[in-house]
Amino acid sequence: MQLPAGPRCLHRSAVLSACPVAEPAAHPASEPTPDAGSSQASPGRAAGRTGDRGGAATGRPAAPTKAQRAAADALWRAAAAVLTAGVPTAGAVAQAELLRAAHGARLAGLPRAESAALSTVRGLRAHRDRQAGHRLAALVEVLHDLLYVAGRLAAGDSDPALVGVLRRAYQPDGTLEVYGVCREPVISATGYAGVVTHLVAADGRRLSFGDVRPGGPDRARDSARAVTEMGSVAVNHAVLARGGLRITGTTVSPDGRLGAGRSVRATPLSVTDWSTGPVSELFGRPLAEVVAAQLAVEDPQDPARAGTALLGCDLEVVGADGDRLLAREIGPTVDATVVDGPVIRLVPVDSHPMLAHVANLRRLASRPGLRIRVVGRLDPDRACTLLPLAVAPVPGAATTLRLPTDWHGRADLGYDDIQGRHLPPPDPAATVGTVDAAEATQPPLWRVRRLVESGVSGGRRAVAEAARSGNAELGGPLRRAGFTTAAALVDALADESDRRGRDVFGRRTDPDPDRYAWAWLAATAHLAAAERELFRSSWGVPPLAQPVGVAG
Repeated sequence: MQLPAGPRCLHRSAVLSACPVAEPAAHPASEPTPDAGSSQASPGRAAGRTGDRGGAATGRPAAPTKAQRAAADALWRAAAAVLTAGVPTAGAVAQAELLRAAHGARLAGLPRAESAALSTVRGLRAHRDRQAGHRLAALVEVLHDLLYVAGRLAAGDSDPALVGVLRRAYQPDGTLEVYGVCREPVISATGYAGVVTHLVAADGRRLSFGDVRPGGPDRARDSARAVTEMGSVAVNHAVLARGGLRITGTTVSPDGRLGAGRSVRATPLSVTDWSTGPVSELFGRPLAEVVAAQLAVEDPQDPARAGTALLGCDLEVVGADGDRLLAREIGPTVDATVVDGPVIRLVPVDSHPMLAHVANLRRLASRPGLRIRVVGRLDPDRACTLLPLAVAPVPGAATTLRLPTDWHGRADLGYDDIQGRHLPPPDPAATVGTVDAAEATQPPLWRVRRLVESGVSGGRRAVAEAARSGNAELGGPLRRAGFTTAAALVDALADESDRRGRDVFGRRTDPDPDRYAWAWLAATAHLAAAERELFRSSWGVPPLAQPVGVAG
């Protein structure tokens, strides 16, 4: 929308800033099942909306159109202005420019850039309003993605992943047999709450069925035993998580979510535990192999999904570290532990007091030597860290959980309260383990993160002030630790942040923000790559074939 050059422009900017940013539900309750005609027509429509202009016919991806490059350039300029000014001055006018550029990206068929711009606006508002649960690192991540995508598209990069997809439609999947794994409560910072039940299909695919709608923590708690409609079938999440369904007429999204169209029919299956059936395949490989396999599979349309699939493992409790549980992986036999393996940290998925994550982890951590079977996912922001969703006894182990019969051999950490009677008696000979100092040592990459985050929270001047106050402390520790590329990028960012020009009259002027934005983007991109390699190495995963500039 073109704002007029009159007094009303500020009023309209204020209205745009006050309006909520549209966001689709994380787990829609119903998805229509496409018929034969729509299934044939939808790929063409989706391709047209995502910028596919016949590149497949020539064997090469099609370059962005002139309109797409112009929309990406507008997004780049708006994002660079926000980065240069910082969050404190990114008010109504700056947010309105980002929203207008996001609208231009939508018209040009750039869904990934549009989504990144809207996420940046939400992050700016959350940071300025000091909303609970907001993290500055999340705003850094979305702003980095926005600048990365917009900058490459504006330069004419033809990578289809930069364009993205407008909508990942549900597709028919015939008849499925699915078995429940666990329930996960959902409390979103954008005002959605509910429950997601994780499932495993008979062919090994990881699926999910959710009931997430507008609401707060009360809805996340009450949805644990709520009944949700799946077509003509009433599904109780507490029953589904410990049982199974044979579903006909179902639809499945590319990320594994089950649809709930009117044509869905389902019949219950017998209850199974984690040691039998398709669910048992979650525990068939060592953790290092599972992590390596997850990190090797990347979705070009959604890079953030890498490493977020469910995994299973058998662990022995070492002790506690605050709200975190420390454990080590159990070896191929029940009586052996991987002594030389890393100390694995289990942190609460959600620390809200209405949920049972924190209390359950504390009770489990009070029994050093306890053997537990865990289902969870990787924490991509922390090395050797799991986000546990459910636990179960280890088959054949003497010192393990003793769960009630009606729990069917598993406990959902967000909903089920593990009591003292569910644990084995304390072993006087067991001692709380300690973490080796070498394992707790963190590389100096925190200096890079602090600098790029200060650039977002305080703008260009904050980076320049940090460079002037301690320039020797920026790159020196990084070089001594072998992070020579990171040191060079930090120095370049510090130099660019303090660069000022003069006009023809000799007055100091603010330079063009492009060079500063590219310097910040380079430092942030290298930081993400370096942290990812450290994350891989913490699990014993071999490094990538092409290094990211981190010296050993």
